[in-house]
Formats: sequence, C-alpha cells, structure tokens
Amino acid sequence: MSDRKDKDAKHPKKKSGGVMLKIVAAVALLAVGGGGVFGLVASGLIGGAGKVSAKEDKSPKLIRKGESDPFAPAAKDGEGAASGKEVEGDGGSEYRTAYFSFTEDFTSNLKGTGSLVQVSIACSTHRDYRVLLWLKKHELPIRSAMLAVLADTAEDSVETPQGKEALQHRLTQTINKVLTETEGFGGVDAVYFKNFIIQ
Repeated sequence: MSDRKDKDAKHPKKKSGGVMLKIVAAVALLAVGGGGVFGLVASGLIGGAGKVSAKEDKSPKLIRKGESDPFAPAAKDGEGAASGKEVEGDGGSEYRTAYFSFTEDFTSNLKGTGSLVQVSIACSTHRDYRVLLWLKKHELPIRSAMLAVLADTAEDSVETPQGKEALQHRLTQTINKVLTETEGFGGVDAVYFKNFIIQ
C-alpha cells in the first residue's frame, strides 16, 4: 500500500473537470453575446439592417388655389372659362374647392312622423380629384347610408337652421365613413342642400 501512496504523491491527479467547465462557460458566454448582438442588429438598434422605409402617403392631397390637380381629367375643347384656365379669388381658403352633386334627389320618411323630406344634395372637397371619382364610383352605398341618416331624423330637428346644419354635419360624416371603408380615405369637407322640402 505504501507503494500506491508514493505513486499518488509523485503523480498528483489533474483536475481536468475544472478546465473543461471553464471552456464550456466561455463558449456559452460567446454564444449568448453573439445572439444578443444579432438581435440588436436585426431589430435595427445597431447597424443598418433594420432600416424601415417610410410608407408612402397615397391619400388625396389638398390642392392650393392655382395648383394643377394631377388627377383631374383633361379639359375638352370649348370647356372652361374663356381664357381656358380656372380663375381663383385671392381671399377665403387657400385651397381650391371642388364640388360633386348627387344625380338624384333623396326622398325619405322622417323619424316618428308621416312626413316626407325631399332634398337635393351636393358636397365639396379641398382635396384632389380622386375624392370626386370615389363619390361617383361609390354613389350607391353612399346614397343608402345617407337615406338611413335622413330616416333617423326627426321633423322638428330640421325645422331650424341649426337643425339643418347638424344634419349636414351628420351627412358629411356618413359620406366620409363610406369612403373610408371602401377607399381608405374620406376627403369630403361639407354637404350642401340644393333644395330641402318637407311634406
């Protein structure tokens, strides 16, 4: 037995487990650090990989007086003012106003009465011609929504100028809601009554 103790004393056991643990820990730390750097680069916090391009705004633009509308149809010969160009005044809004008239009158019962309302309606926009194109394209669902608003209107609420103004505001919101649902953007600024008859 003493020979064995002498051999053990001459050749001490090497602690290979401690060195291996240190190597595994170093590799693990490098992997975690590399993954963290990759995550930062991928998210765009460092480096240039995560650059997000700004989404182009394709909504109808406001048209200033005197500016040309890129979406307006070309004028036919003999149309327009004598000079061939639309003339804008210096005062008022800085934006051009374009109008759309609904082709037919609106007729509806009024809420809670046997009375009928018959109105001829137009609307306006300061935005480019696409809004007018969308009004024409979606006239059917717009008319349906506007008739629902008229049917939900009490007779006594439209007997005053303030009541008619409130109805105009509700109709403007209704048109813009339909346009937003169908085209992603409203663009109608106001509704006008060309005639308004209660029977």
